[in-house]
Amino acid sequence: MFKEKYNIIGVMSGTSLDGIDLAHIVFTTKNNTWEFEILETETVSYSPDWLNKLKSAVSFSTEKLIELNESYTQLLGEVIVNFILKNKLNSIDAVCSHGHTILHQPEKGITLQIGNLPHIASIVNQKVVCDYRVQDVALGGQGAPLVPIGDRILFSEYDYCMNLGGFSNLSFEVNQERIAFDICPVNTVLNHYSNTLGLAYDDKGAIAKKGECHATLLQKLNALDYYQKKHPKSLGFEFVKEIIIPLIDQYDLSIEDKLNTFTNHIAIQIANALPNKTGTLFITGGGAYHNFLIETIQNELQLATIIIPSPKIIEFKEALIFGILGILRLENKINVLKSVTGAKMNHSSGKIYE
Repeated sequence: MFKEKYNIIGVMSGTSLDGIDLAHIVFTTKNNTWEFEILETETVSYSPDWLNKLKSAVSFSTEKLIELNESYTQLLGEVIVNFILKNKLNSIDAVCSHGHTILHQPEKGITLQIGNLPHIASIVNQKVVCDYRVQDVALGGQGAPLVPIGDRILFSEYDYCMNLGGFSNLSFEVNQERIAFDICPVNTVLNHYSNTLGLAYDDKGAIAKKGECHATLLQKLNALDYYQKKHPKSLGFEFVKEIIIPLIDQYDLSIEDKLNTFTNHIAIQIANALPNKTGTLFITGGGAYHNFLIETIQNELQLATIIIPSPKIIEFKEALIFGILGILRLENKINVLKSVTGAKMNHSSGKIYE
């Protein structure tokens, strides 16, 4: 399937549990240059019941995970159908869906994104490209991050592309190879502590800004083994649940101080991750709205220029990029880079259901 114009729906659910992001995108290509237009978009929030299930699923038995995968595939399919009907979309070439990550332990050969069962295609009555990570893990890779090839294709004018979602991840070019890796948790931790105050998130970082940075906790966070590892490397929610939260909760601190300290931790790890502290840093994801975090990153990277794009790109960049990954899969072209994931080879990943 090779076309100069594709009509795509990109679908993403991130680890920060903000909801299901859907974006209707038109991609055009000419002389190997891709352009895009993001048209209708929507984020569908999870119900309290679904939030509970998705937060707890990392501890589910195999049997419960199978049930969850079935019910989540049904939910995701219905959400996509409603988006298509609401926006009167037709002539869709494919729905390109990431699903929702529940387990990610690539060192054990494990990665699970629910919502990618074959019958999603019959629910939405469209061609579906999904389940992008499993093949990479089978090839010895991290199965993550997958966004960097999209950064290369769509955002090559920036020195660094960074997403501040459930986790922060970074991608950039070194000697004509794309390098990328997960840096540290972001909204998985910040939202966890905001939730204890009855808030979905810390709006613009106002609560974190009121707090004080706890030097000993900050030092302990920065000393964690993960940050000493070389790329390729990636993070899953297990890291937050088993290491980060228990470490923070050893200290009897106010929520404001916990949020302030962890925000400083994020900024330090981001600064450490950039091989050069100059150039343009293109930031997307929900963390781009966390003014205190952006200020703290800028303070750590005083010679860098931070660029924050339009809200549609901030919020729907991952849905956009899973759209281009789906197109590359339909064309049987490389959409996962071994330089990023550590797999044995570059490859075209994702399952196609019709």
